[in-house]
Amino acid sequence: MKRFHVHTHVHDLQASIAFYSKLFGAEPARVESDYAKWMLEDPRLNFAISTRGNGHVGVDHLGFQTDTAEELGELRSRAEAADLLAIDEGETSCCYARSEKHWVTDPQGVAWEQFHTLHSIPTFNGATEKPAVSPAAACCTPRGKPVGVPVKAFSCC
Repeated sequence: MKRFHVHTHVHDLQASIAFYSKLFGAEPARVESDYAKWMLEDPRLNFAISTRGNGHVGVDHLGFQTDTAEELGELRSRAEAADLLAIDEGETSCCYARSEKHWVTDPQGVAWEQFHTLHSIPTFNGATEKPAVSPAAACCTPRGKPVGVPVKAFSCC
């Protein structure tokens, strides 16, 4: 079964953790000095926030997390059938997890991460030591591809 994924950048991690914990009625499954993640079951959602956004706040990318390598292969096949260029990262460290993943970008430039998490890792992107939080080191973005979901203020639907 797949889980929808949303990653947003925030300025104030603690205020955002408090807000989303109330909104979701649940505490984060993981909290770091620059990152928090909720793994919700209803709806099945992997919602992550981080302060690593190059100064930009808002939705960074969307995606699907799969429970199996076979499901990830199915998503890859769909992207190829739609003639979407998939950037294959293979097995890689991203944020605080080791995953098998690829990226596709929609016609508007929105990045979609499709991944199967293999296991949790103790440091950001698998660094050998925990660095100071650097907003310039954006989390989990494909190199050379546009990311970010444009959102108009106060618009509806």
